[in-house]
Amino acid sequence: MDTLLEQESLAHGSKSRTGISMENLKRAFLDNLFYVQGKFPALASKHDYYLALAYTVRDRLLARWVKTADTYTRAGSRTVAYLSAEFLLGPHLGNNILNLGIEKPVREAMQELGLNYDALLAQEVEPGLGNGGLGRLAACFLDSLATLEIPALGYGIRYEHGIFAQEIVDGWQVERTDVWLRHGNPWELPRPEWAVKVRLGGHTVRYQDENGRMHVRWEGERSVLGIPYDTPILGYRNNTANTLRLWRSEAVEAFDISIFNRGDYWGAVQRKIESENLTKVLYPNDEVAQGKELRLAQQYFFVSCSLQDMLRILRIQNIPLDRFHEKFAVQLNDTHPAIAVVELMRLLVDEHGMEWGPAWEITCRTFAYTNHTLLPEALEQWPVALFEKLLPRHLELIYEINARFLDEVRLECLGDSARVSRLSLIDETGMRAVRMAHLACLGSYAINGVAALHTDLLRQEVLSDFNALMPEKFSNKTNGVTPRRWLGLSNPRLAALIERKLGPGWLAHLERLRELEPLAGDADFRAEWREIKRANKVAYASYLHEQTGIDVDPDSMFDVQVKRIHEYKRQHLNILHVIARYHQIRNHPHLEMTPRTFIFGGKSAPGYFMAKLMIKLINSVGEMVNRDPLARDRMKVVFVPNFNVRTGQALYAAAELSEQISTAGKEASGTGNMKFMMNGALTIGTLDGANIEIMEEAGAENFFLFGLSASEVAELRREGYDPMSIYRDNNALRGVIDLIRDGFFSRGDAELFRPLVDNLLRHDPYMLLADFQSYVDCQQRVDEAYRDRERWTRMSILNTARSGRFSSDRTIREYCDDIWKVKPVPIAGREAS
Repeated sequence: MDTLLEQESLAHGSKSRTGISMENLKRAFLDNLFYVQGKFPALASKHDYYLALAYTVRDRLLARWVKTADTYTRAGSRTVAYLSAEFLLGPHLGNNILNLGIEKPVREAMQELGLNYDALLAQEVEPGLGNGGLGRLAACFLDSLATLEIPALGYGIRYEHGIFAQEIVDGWQVERTDVWLRHGNPWELPRPEWAVKVRLGGHTVRYQDENGRMHVRWEGERSVLGIPYDTPILGYRNNTANTLRLWRSEAVEAFDISIFNRGDYWGAVQRKIESENLTKVLYPNDEVAQGKELRLAQQYFFVSCSLQDMLRILRIQNIPLDRFHEKFAVQLNDTHPAIAVVELMRLLVDEHGMEWGPAWEITCRTFAYTNHTLLPEALEQWPVALFEKLLPRHLELIYEINARFLDEVRLECLGDSARVSRLSLIDETGMRAVRMAHLACLGSYAINGVAALHTDLLRQEVLSDFNALMPEKFSNKTNGVTPRRWLGLSNPRLAALIERKLGPGWLAHLERLRELEPLAGDADFRAEWREIKRANKVAYASYLHEQTGIDVDPDSMFDVQVKRIHEYKRQHLNILHVIARYHQIRNHPHLEMTPRTFIFGGKSAPGYFMAKLMIKLINSVGEMVNRDPLARDRMKVVFVPNFNVRTGQALYAAAELSEQISTAGKEASGTGNMKFMMNGALTIGTLDGANIEIMEEAGAENFFLFGLSASEVAELRREGYDPMSIYRDNNALRGVIDLIRDGFFSRGDAELFRPLVDNLLRHDPYMLLADFQSYVDCQQRVDEAYRDRERWTRMSILNTARSGRFSSDRTIREYCDDIWKVKPVPIAGREAS
């Protein structure tokens, strides 16, 4: 291989820098290896080859990227600014190659050079700039915005260390530092010329100008620089390449020579270290005061940088300040960027001298707010004392906004002091705190939930007072996922079959999957569908063996639950069912049972003890079941470590049963459920989040429904829920709980899982025991359906065929039409591949 590469590197010329023929790609690859990385084949590592290919692909996006920015600038296009503390993008290389439509010549070029294309893809380190669904949704939205040719900028934080890498040691989660930037990032371009300054701490000073008008000046205790790093986000087979702009913090003065000359070497670099800590890590532990302060500072930092950047864009495009809301539709992705409401007011009033009334009108016509949670504890609140210390001017502005708002509320709700208290931006019930969801609701012109049930519950419960006061703001925008990554890239075998049946272009028009419905009745098509699923399962079984050492049967049902580990997502209900099956096998060794491989994956928050204990229980059950000869051919239990975007791509393609079993009324939407559906997995689930809409689309006969509804959960809680009585009355459940409690899965240690068992029997806040029997009975129906392979295949095909509604393209069209009022701006250029 080295000899061929060396010969090619000496022989080639530079006919075309960005051509997409196999020969042009091969020559560009060698150029980048030599001129960008300074390597020749004898010294190059696999990672060097990955970088050479990444730069080769990036070169082919740059013309589109520059042309897109130029077009938007010249037209002054109305632009979506998507503010999110998380962007869980996944690996870039494969996705960009897919969107450019150049996989075939790239594969051929690498093969000519003696390199394995798939091995090069595997070299890319995934940027873990998010915890899960929130950040992954933001990434899907950016993909759809570019595919639909919508002018857009994503704004977030360039965390030096993203979500931790998860290892499983003796069954427990262990967190390792994520070092995604160790070898650099070929997809980003730093833009230091667009750096902005952000203040923190200090105090405010009031003064009069020469006309006697009062002003406030914020004198910060310290300042940091925000340096933008831009990443192109390419549309699918078009000429649009939008920008994701992530901010990195730096010291205004990196090295204080005067302090150094006095011999204080630490003091000379202290500001640099403190400033860079601001974007050092995704979501510091906020259980301690320093963690809370850092997290609030992170949120303010990226919001201030982003709004200042938008003001810069206004100046470049010669757009007056009072048209800010006409130029930008700013979407707040949950409450993390909600401080933007106050920061825009500060910039308009304090920095640009605008009167309060016009400034507030512009602000309220700029922002739209997406709520992503029904859990009260997840609605962010920040202590007033912390605000006063870190953002003193913003606290003053919040008080003023609140006072004006509550004056209106008192007029609207005469004598209803309780409602006034509930609507206040300041929670006075305990330690005084700023309610960030309230701030987002008040300062936005639109508020949306992310599934029909979620939006109904927001209106009726979580944000009911705001809904009563301003119902016109509320709407639903059910989430979606990008089919490019989650079907085209994840499942190339299935995508190729669909392409043969539907022709090209369906990945940008996912509603066309409906054309597959008649093929569910075609025996040859069903056979081919099964062959593809089995091939994906064989590939994933090999991966599982590499990662865990566990051998699984690709002819068993792949029953999968992968998502963030949390009690409301109820991974422990799943493992209770696993134990129930195992208990049956132990008691009836000759019982006929549909073989299953139970696959779990996901990360717990580092400080979440109960979730970590759930991971330990899953692994302990797996250890026992997997070594028991009685169970070996009928069930396996595997926990996949460090679940992320890359590992998800292969797993969604292999999965056959999708576990969506959260307590009804707790999951806002879910998006994993949509990825499974697109790839032909059948869902077992509750009437929660987007499960309801998935069942409506797939048809109830193609969905395994169990459990209480949200209204039944609420009613049972009102009546007085007694989990202990369910335990006493249900023999199967009692047998399962007793095995855990007595130490059967903990080598006789009856104390290890006691906190989990006691919580279920005494409290059971997420009603596992109430849903247990319904879940077990439903799993029996799953077994029966799976044994009829033709029936199961028809159900699988129909799930994929009816998944078109859950494309993020549909979601983004609804945002554009109903909330943002933004139109596509096609980018001229040579025809996209």
